[in-house]
Amino acid sequence: MNRPRLGFLGTGWIGRHRMEAIGKTGVVEVAAIADPSPEMAAEAQKLAPEAELVSTLDDLLAAGVDGVVIATPSAMHADQSIRALECGAAVFCQKPLGRTASEVRSVVDAARAADRLLAVDLSYRFTHGMERIRDLLASGELGEIYAVDLVFHNAYGPDKSWFYDPALSGGGCVMDLGVHLVDLALWSLDFPVVTFVSSKLLAGGRALAGRSDTVEDYAVATLDLETGAVVRLACSWKLQAGREAEISAAFYGTQGGAALRNVNGSFYDFTAERFNGTASDTLATPPDEWGGRAAADWARRLAAGERYDSSAERLVDVASVLDRIYGR
Repeated sequence: MNRPRLGFLGTGWIGRHRMEAIGKTGVVEVAAIADPSPEMAAEAQKLAPEAELVSTLDDLLAAGVDGVVIATPSAMHADQSIRALECGAAVFCQKPLGRTASEVRSVVDAARAADRLLAVDLSYRFTHGMERIRDLLASGELGEIYAVDLVFHNAYGPDKSWFYDPALSGGGCVMDLGVHLVDLALWSLDFPVVTFVSSKLLAGGRALAGRSDTVEDYAVATLDLETGAVVRLACSWKLQAGREAEISAAFYGTQGGAALRNVNGSFYDFTAERFNGTASDTLATPPDEWGGRAAADWARRLAAGERYDSSAERLVDVASVLDRIYGR
């Protein structure tokens, strides 16, 4: 079987990490690398010495790649994904796929029209803890789920200026971190309809109040689901949290509960537990090398010959909730 040839667009830390995870699968060929920084491109080529260094997405596509892995600033994701798909290349893109649900819809439509595999790096789905929790939810062992609480607080903020420009980023901590929370809630519960959304966004401790010159660094939102369940989420940048990060996803049902939580402020180490009254049982513990699993999964599916997958429609569902959190 011929291995699909992949091009990598954007090879900063995330791009290189995903390249390494994909390369380890052994089922694809890292054929070409493009990054505006010669230093970043050279670092990436150390992981794939045979890969060709090129300058642009057009150069990657001209090299005849079967798929493109995109890790560029958010404002570029939708357009770059569509261009790749229309040229017949599958796409694995960093989140967010688009700054609005309309942009995401355009990408999904392009994937369907081209019949090419599309996936987004919603990586927390691939932690062992969330996989175990989702299985519990699907089995019905926790009874009827009526409450979901999710948190992603980051003691730091992004180190690139474009994150703070609404036109380039599409939003602040909700777009950067809240997308994972919305996705985890909906994915875990098999994407129920969201009937109502309320939210409050703050920047520098003050209500954003429709400002268009900055992005939120703290947000809270409540989602009402058609099932009757209530989802509460909170996310932030630069919160005085006493640790690097606070990340959790908790699900409460009539017959029990379960939660994923980070360990000692870590961005990478998670435990998962099942609750029964005041008792708890461990579902998963560190270590768990989960960061590149979404990318590796896409690569294996591509190598197996998979094409357009209708589950990509769910990306629009997540983006639509983000729009509603932003009041769009």
